[in-house]
Amino acid sequence: MSDGQWTSLSYTLNTGDKIPAVGLGTWQSKPGEVRNAVAAALRAGYRHIDTALAYGNEREVGLGIKDSGVPREEIWITTKLDNTWHKHVKEGLASSLNSLGVEYIDLYLMHWPCSTAPSEEGNPASAPADPPVAYTDVDYLDAWAELEKLPKSQVRNVGVSNFDITQLNRLLRHAKVTPAVNQVELHPNNPTHSLTKFCAEKGIHVTGYSILGSTNSPLVKDQTLAGIAQKHGRSIQQVLLAWGLQHGYSVIPKSVTESRIVSNFQVDGLVLTEDDLKALDTLKDRFKVCGDDWLPHKIFLDRAE
Repeated sequence: MSDGQWTSLSYTLNTGDKIPAVGLGTWQSKPGEVRNAVAAALRAGYRHIDTALAYGNEREVGLGIKDSGVPREEIWITTKLDNTWHKHVKEGLASSLNSLGVEYIDLYLMHWPCSTAPSEEGNPASAPADPPVAYTDVDYLDAWAELEKLPKSQVRNVGVSNFDITQLNRLLRHAKVTPAVNQVELHPNNPTHSLTKFCAEKGIHVTGYSILGSTNSPLVKDQTLAGIAQKHGRSIQQVLLAWGLQHGYSVIPKSVTESRIVSNFQVDGLVLTEDDLKALDTLKDRFKVCGDDWLPHKIFLDRAE
């Protein structure tokens, strides 16, 4: 989109539904902060709110949506099925709907391609087993088969999160429904060009989380990025968002500070040049905000780019 009108932009999914290009992420948002952050974002013009059962903040997110005064039908809500609920997909959805206080989810994602046992057998709402234990009688293919069966009246679109090419290939060999979205960590120090190209070829839209590199990100000290931001008279954060948007990703920057929430949404008119994009695409440093060391087995199997 050459004129950079990002805040009114949406991307059409393989289902025909349109996901807003810019949303508010709520991962790691502390209790007591999320409600106000969501309300502030919606009042500032955001129309996409991203949460997850695992974040433990769905109830606050729902309250923030109500506080905003924005009609439910104008808001795109994304939430996610947690790993310990892979044997209880319908119940996981019911839990999220109840916590959010809504009748339907616009996008329901499988949070990780890893099925893990809860600490209390048969109770997925209990804490994960410590140390984490992978189920031996079910895996993410089984969970996906259940996601495919969820009623459209409750889930408009289904997708995945944290899937690399290896995991997606395995899923696509068995799936009846192609995921509408793959939500993954994306920023210039973790661009995963091969993965995003693969998703585009398969008709799977990509949403980028940790697009700003998360708290105390090395990106805020990157001189190439700082130079591009200075040239455009914009913040480093706004340049990072424009980088993702110009690649065709929806982005979900996280903040609980109202001024930053508003600033992150003020990206309209920012269009990076081809040279800017090339410079950011070829930054040499690499880091990941969210790894897989906490899971019972490795899931990020593809070579880092």
